[in-house]
Amino acid sequence: MHDNDMDTKSTRRVEIVCFTVEEQDFCIEISHVLEIRGWTSTTTLPHAPEFVVGMMNLRGTVLPVVDLSLRLGFGKTEPGERHVIIIAQIDEKVVGFLVDGVSDIITVDEAEMQVAPDVSSARTQAFLRGVHSVDDKLVRAIDVREVLPQAARPDA
Repeated sequence: MHDNDMDTKSTRRVEIVCFTVEEQDFCIEISHVLEIRGWTSTTTLPHAPEFVVGMMNLRGTVLPVVDLSLRLGFGKTEPGERHVIIIAQIDEKVVGFLVDGVSDIITVDEAEMQVAPDVSSARTQAFLRGVHSVDDKLVRAIDVREVLPQAARPDA
């Protein structure tokens, strides 16, 4: 029989970085994460979207820092010592995600990720890839490409 072939194909183990935003649990795949660092002040970026708190210089690379709380609709973060920035690479872009804190790095079976319930706005749904059940809590998997500030398109 070919049952084992199907199991092998559907089981992809991935490491995820779990973090909190406004006491809510989220995660991204560790393959996107370059580093996790404590909060450092940013330089304002004129005319940037409101959810871009500024830009920072990381060893010669200037990158935008996105307030995930504001981007996800929870309200503006007033960053302090307890906050962290997750530096992530998405395709050719490097971006910082301002979050309340990183809670864990774990390995999950991607096939066990559940679809997020379709009860939120289409905009919110676009930010989520799905939901992982970790211990007794649900951790929402962020679609990092949707969270990034979108470049202005010439035809827009």
